[in-house]
Amino acid sequence: MSFTDPLGDLLTRIRNGQAARLKVVKSPTSGLRNHVLEVLKRQGYIRDYSLEKSDNGQELVTVELKYYEDQPVIKEVHRVSKPGRRVYTKINDLKPIYNGLGMAILSTPQGVMSDNEARTANVGGEVLCHIF
Repeated sequence: MSFTDPLGDLLTRIRNGQAARLKVVKSPTSGLRNHVLEVLKRQGYIRDYSLEKSDNGQELVTVELKYYEDQPVIKEVHRVSKPGRRVYTKINDLKPIYNGLGMAILSTPQGVMSDNEARTANVGGEVLCHIF
């Protein structure tokens, strides 16, 4: 199966899973997806993720969604940089998301990181998505 936007697919699966109050969602795995999930786990937006093989030999990632008082931790997910329109930013031009309550995930020369980590490292890059 071929995806035009694999990261957009992962974010949509997470958004739909939380809207349906699922405990876990599964998605095909890729390097970028795993790095984004690592940032989401480090920042406390998901419980955990794990890699597994399906019956047909395809690698899947299982994402454990996180809820607080029966409400999803992730309220909004917006894909910013898309395959048809890439969005890059300098670190000085990156604004806080919801006054610092949300976060942006960036793909930088030093790897995939949250906006706070990018400010600490003083490095800009491609804005992948906004999470709140």
